[in-house]
Amino acid sequence: MSISLPICPCQINPLSEAIGAPLLYQDCCQPYHDGLLNNETDKIDGVKPDSAERLMRSRYSAFVFIKPEYIVKTTLPAQQKLLDIQAIENWAKETDWAGLEIVTHTPKLGKRHAQVEFKAYFNISDNKDDGIQAHHELSAFVKVTDKTNNEARWYFLDPTVSMSVTQKQPCICGSGEKFKRCCGAYI
Repeated sequence: MSISLPICPCQINPLSEAIGAPLLYQDCCQPYHDGLLNNETDKIDGVKPDSAERLMRSRYSAFVFIKPEYIVKTTLPAQQKLLDIQAIENWAKETDWAGLEIVTHTPKLGKRHAQVEFKAYFNISDNKDDGIQAHHELSAFVKVTDKTNNEARWYFLDPTVSMSVTQKQPCICGSGEKFKRCCGAYI
């Protein structure tokens, strides 16, 4: 079942009235969500976000529409099995999402990394002020190239995932560089 909203949730900013050229969900994040799952190969198929910011926006919309599989499969593959999909789903369901603000997007940090600073707004019904709260984060992303088909894809680097990687081991993104010189600098 597809949920239809007039404006894609990734474009709604509760602190700003201005939306330049608003896109419908079907023209914005839905193609990423719909093209995601190929359960047989456990790979992402279809339309791929072409930037870290685009991936961040599609991940926010996935939380709004409670698509935990998208959240997991757009996280760096080495971290995916360590994520708690039920906890992700519960958090998405229990949160009254109010909008997204992209504070900054740094599209090029080194060879394959980018950062997106954002604020994800949500309503707190049990807050005595009944106001909007913000989850403010500076997220890191890595562009990974699949060596079999030379296809590149952006992934979220989850800093909350506990991994036992030493600084001198090969990087978890598969770049061939040492972890400390690659993703270790960002998580």
